[in-house]
Amino acid sequence: MNKKKFKNVLVVLGGTSGERAVSLESGKACIKALKKKGYKVFSFDPKFKNFNLINKKNIDVIFNALHGRDGEDGVAQSYFEYLNIPYTHSGVISSYNAMNKINSKEVFIKNKIKTPNFFSIKKQFNKKKIINTLNSKRVKFPIVLKPVNEGSSLGVEICKNKEKLVKKLNKLLKKYTEIILEEYIAGQEIQVAVINGNSIGAIELIPKRLFYDYKAKYTKKAKTEHVMPARLTKRKYKEVLKIARKAHMVLQCRGVTRSDFKFFNNNFYLLEINTQPGMTSLSLVPEIANYKGMSFENLVEKILLDASINR
Repeated sequence: MNKKKFKNVLVVLGGTSGERAVSLESGKACIKALKKKGYKVFSFDPKFKNFNLINKKNIDVIFNALHGRDGEDGVAQSYFEYLNIPYTHSGVISSYNAMNKINSKEVFIKNKIKTPNFFSIKKQFNKKKIINTLNSKRVKFPIVLKPVNEGSSLGVEICKNKEKLVKKLNKLLKKYTEIILEEYIAGQEIQVAVINGNSIGAIELIPKRLFYDYKAKYTKKAKTEHVMPARLTKRKYKEVLKIARKAHMVLQCRGVTRSDFKFFNNNFYLLEINTQPGMTSLSLVPEIANYKGMSFENLVEKILLDASINR
């Protein structure tokens, strides 16, 4: 790989979202990897300084290790574009659309990618109207509640009846402005990594918890079982790789994405696509890449060398 393209790397990490702790861990791991590869690495945490205060004088490229709001929803990316510094991962519009679960689902549906039936509600809601909408939209119990623009399964609840649904909605709408109500799909949890437009592999997750929530993702005690490669027939394995690549392309993503699927009744349902997946010791993209013979250091450098502006 040509290291002359970039010499001085600014890793942006931390931030103010609910995923700050994970971002710090991802960022530190990427800093270590880039230093091993011979880059001069600096760090920047937007929790303490505004993006406008990034000193572009000695920076060739930004490695964006932020997660969650203001980091992977187009906000940080718009600053990087304004500063005219090449940066990793997806651009402003694709980041915004991928982070917004309604926008991404509409893109999936338009492009004939299966996704669970859903609708969304805002601050004011009427119990009777919700039940009527559940019926008209063919959204059946159990129902998954999700904030429209959170990551790492923050704020996700599974409701098995109307009483729990109303109770959880009241709770979530105190914190979030809009909530998606999505039909729960049983079956296998399958996640696919796409790097620079190529699907590299699919991993299966077997959570010990009710679903692959924040604790299952980031705590060792949760003991989610990882099966690499996913337990699928060759034909189905190729199919899910193809769908993930299609999702990556139709949302015009760049760099790395991770698509989260449920496999049920011989169909894949795309739940969401992550434009800046975790890069921690428990993260899935590094595990998939490692299975394909790509070290963590080489993965991080591959992401870096794809950096550009006008993404």
